[in-house]
Amino acid sequence: MPLSRKPIRANAFYAQSGGVTSVINASACGVIETARMHKLRIAKVYAGKNGIIGALREELIDTSKDTKKSISALRHTPSGAFGSCRYKLKGIDENRAEYERLIEVFKAHNIRYFFYNGGGDSMDTAHKISQISEIMDYPITCIGIPKTVDNDLPITDNCPGFPSVAKYVAVSVLEAGFDVASMCESSTKVFVMEVMGRHAGWIAAAGGLASEEEGEAPHIILFPEIAFDKDKFLKKVNATVKKYGYCVIVVSEGAAYKDGTFLAESGTVDAFGHKQLGGVAPVVAQMIKDEYGYKYHWAVADYLQRAARHIASAVDVEQAYALGKAAVEFALKGNNATMPVIIRKATKKYSWTIGEARLEDVANVEKMMPRKFISKDGFHITEACRNYLQPLIVGEDYPPYKNGLPQYVRLKNVLVEKKLKDYKV
Repeated sequence: MPLSRKPIRANAFYAQSGGVTSVINASACGVIETARMHKLRIAKVYAGKNGIIGALREELIDTSKDTKKSISALRHTPSGAFGSCRYKLKGIDENRAEYERLIEVFKAHNIRYFFYNGGGDSMDTAHKISQISEIMDYPITCIGIPKTVDNDLPITDNCPGFPSVAKYVAVSVLEAGFDVASMCESSTKVFVMEVMGRHAGWIAAAGGLASEEEGEAPHIILFPEIAFDKDKFLKKVNATVKKYGYCVIVVSEGAAYKDGTFLAESGTVDAFGHKQLGGVAPVVAQMIKDEYGYKYHWAVADYLQRAARHIASAVDVEQAYALGKAAVEFALKGNNATMPVIIRKATKKYSWTIGEARLEDVANVEKMMPRKFISKDGFHITEACRNYLQPLIVGEDYPPYKNGLPQYVRLKNVLVEKKLKDYKV
């Protein structure tokens, strides 16, 4: 079990990491509002400007400078209110100085609680900080808060950010399907929608929710978990067009051939060392054009899918807030090196509760789509997958509107005065 800590009164550090979502700020809201309820234990919550980079640079945002109303508005505001980053700490032995800098900053500002809101790499960072705090004899209670649209963290039933992306993708495919169906006789016959998902096809699978009856879009889904077979795929496309007059395809950005080569590999890597993908939708569309000459259109959901707070899942918002709240409650109980998780109850009507996982069991582990969730031919979802996904997109949590536009909050983000020398990242 994770080491427990005797809670003390000190400051907390919260930061956002990796690709942001439409509900990551709801988790931030859960953290800050809950911490404010425990002033005798948590004096202030400092937020990292641009994630862990803010800690390294000693760029700490004093969240106490923002009003109760502004913090509450985070619950319905998309993206990362404090700035996020793609920055992965190396191993403690590889770059000890970086960890020593973090502890130096935390000491200077009496920070004893660390909350990191992100995906697998972020959980690795939180775990490493819990380790270095032991090594350097400066105890810090470290809690990870799950977040990733990819839905690929283990142990937790689902990840905050994913249900809203799933809802956006399902709705978009449903509406685009109506569009193409109405024009296919004399115009576009093939529509390809590219969604996020490097190794796990959860988001692509969500597009399958739009198809409730045979022949409805999407007709084909390309998952990272299923090796791409060009001939099989093209035959499926042609047969679909012949039968229904059109074909709608959802393709995950991580669709790859049997040897692991991505269909749209660009040859570069990001800050985490992940291969950069260069857009698979036009690649797939051109394959079809070259083979059959069908007129096509393609679209890349890109940031739109993860920023779409206007159509967020009510379940997602509730869970994101609950996990932020639970993170603080875990810390105040003395729990350490853990992450609150969502546990789906075995009830007829969908329900869930909060559980707990060790960071060492979560860090850098990817949860892929189980084969039972993918149809036998590899091109669609099964009923089991539909039963898993459907409850997650239920309910709407609309933000307030004014003049036809959502009203989102921009915080003051006032920085705390620095006490240490500048540090270059």
